Amino acid sequence: MVLLNMAKKTQLNFVKQIKDNAIALISLFIAISSLSYNSWRNELTEDNRNQRFAAFEIILKINELQQVVFYNHYEKDLEHKGNPRLGWTYALTIRDLAMVLPTKQQLAAQSLVDTWSDNWQTLHKDMENKNAIDLSIDAMRDEIVELLASLD
Repeated sequence: MVLLNMAKKTQLNFVKQIKDNAIALISLFIAISSLSYNSWRNELTEDNRNQRFAAFEIILKINELQQVVFYNHYEKDLEHKGNPRLGWTYALTIRDLAMVLPTKQQLAAQSLVDTWSDNWQTLHKDMENKNAIDLSIDAMRDEIVELLASLD
């Protein structure tokens, strides 16, 4: 009986403590919830910022690669502005920048590098090779524009 009374007193004491400290407990819950949400939101914002920056850099590199293609194919400038080695640097930079992007854009970047790899040797004299590279560049550009439109 004495144990039962002590258990009942302990239970009442616990309920009383919760009532007495309800504001503190609610404040603690709100503080932890707010901190968790804020941390999550900061991470999401940072991811979006990194993806947005990489996407804009990729657009610049895509345009520079397109310029190499034009100079190589139409001007037959294989030494300066149409140098295929210059095209390689742009294609590889695009692939590297895409590493911070979602898988879909990473695959498009790898596809661009693969297409460049398969077609750069005769780009200056073969319209089919130029068209294959152009299609791959356009596909990459479309993926980047789609990504930018989807970011918060």
